Amino acid sequence: MRTSAPPTAAWTGDSPVSLGLHLFHGPYVTVGGERREIPVGSRRVVVLTALHHPSVDRHFAAGRLWPDGDDQRAAGNLRSALWRLRGAGVDIMACDSSVLSVREPVLVDARLAGEWARRLIDGSYTAADLVLMPWLEDALDLLPGWYDDWVIIARERLRQRVLHATEQLSRRLREAGRSAESVEAAMMAVAADPLRESAQRVLIEAHLAECNLGEARRAFELYRRVVRAELGVEPSSALAELVACPAFPGRPAR
Repeated sequence: MRTSAPPTAAWTGDSPVSLGLHLFHGPYVTVGGERREIPVGSRRVVVLTALHHPSVDRHFAAGRLWPDGDDQRAAGNLRSALWRLRGAGVDIMACDSSVLSVREPVLVDARLAGEWARRLIDGSYTAADLVLMPWLEDALDLLPGWYDDWVIIARERLRQRVLHATEQLSRRLREAGRSAESVEAAMMAVAADPLRESAQRVLIEAHLAECNLGEARRAFELYRRVVRAELGVEPSSALAELVACPAFPGRPAR
């Protein structure tokens, strides 16, 4: 079952988040549940800083954001962007003469998503992490329409972490006997990357855990058609063996 909590509330209980920076469907800020827009001229500074946790060098940020022109002009543009941010009443940045950072009380949804993924991957997850978060699809396509190289790198890094975590989520849900949720998590990973065999494997394993051999074989055949058409290859022999003679959980192999 999907949690209905907003992206940042999933880690803070039911109380509204006092101060949040949303990169999913953003960027924008929420203060006590109230949405506040970030000035257009300040958005790239905020996003660059948020993606470089815990801080980013001020001169590096200016050069990245304004590569055309000299260092003095880039530094001036940075000061102007920070001034517009404060003028709009969006007090989320901490800055001094050398570094920029997002203030410590501010919750950043993309960062929280990355932390959730890390817990699933390294095994430090809690029961609260074993849900299909409502922001998963957003985390797989961070800041669509942004084409800065530093955004593209951050987007792909988060996408890979979340895909690995979603596969792990499917496995952990299967082990907990939550088969329907396990299938749904696996299908989300497959939908995000139909050519990803590790995602196909957890989907097939989730079907087999329910003794649904027909569903498992249907998923395998669909994947085989896709990889043949797109890559001109066959699925791995290990994946084929899963549906050839499956040993269902709880049943002896014959």
